[in-house]
Amino acid sequence: MGEIVRLQKYIAMSGVASRRAAEELISSGRVFVNNQKIKELGTKVEIGADTVMVDNEIISPEVKKYYIMLNKPVGYVSTVSDQFDRPTVLDLIGEEIKSRIFPVGRLDYDTSGLLLLTNDGDFTYKVTHPKFNMDKTYVATIKGGITPKGLSQLRSGVVIEDGFKTSPAEVEMILCEKGYTKIQITIHEGKNRQVRKMFEAVGCKVTELDRIKIGTVELGNLPLGRWRYLTSHEISYLTK
Repeated sequence: MGEIVRLQKYIAMSGVASRRAAEELISSGRVFVNNQKIKELGTKVEIGADTVMVDNEIISPEVKKYYIMLNKPVGYVSTVSDQFDRPTVLDLIGEEIKSRIFPVGRLDYDTSGLLLLTNDGDFTYKVTHPKFNMDKTYVATIKGGITPKGLSQLRSGVVIEDGFKTSPAEVEMILCEKGYTKIQITIHEGKNRQVRKMFEAVGCKVTELDRIKIGTVELGNLPLGRWRYLTSHEISYLTK
């Protein structure tokens, strides 16, 4: 008798999608177990005994797990495929990884920097779920300058959309030149385009945005457009 797990975990273990994305696949009727369409999120399956299909393709749990850090350039989408045929981050990985991997969270098309990729849905869950409060650190280049009041507001939290107030951010000005300013900002939330909206809320326009760190895992000197495997220490930190 094989291990019995929830269907969304089985899908995540198979490298098809994160656990949260798997729930959406189930709810939309794209998942079959033993030729029966399943839309109940509480469904359990037995590994090795039940046949699970997503979009008419049989899936099974991956044996080898991959954990990758990519320095994403501007101009790539953080998805497996794109309806507008734009280049995706997987185009930068090449043929070395034979398994189906997917991005851990997202970086906007016009944002560069540290992006993780994996085929481990549980890893994705622990890095991205809000309850784990994983810090994400960015360097934002803004047009012109920023007032002391603006910095104070960012550190206290600002309202960005639909009345949502951000948690207090760690903010440090690291460079101030004629015409632009560079600011390091650390947040743990992940609202869409949140950092840009936070600066907009204090009257600043972000012209460049680069993510340099997730938790204590740093991009370091990894060249733009290149990738590497995470170390065992980094994997352990991100999952625990």
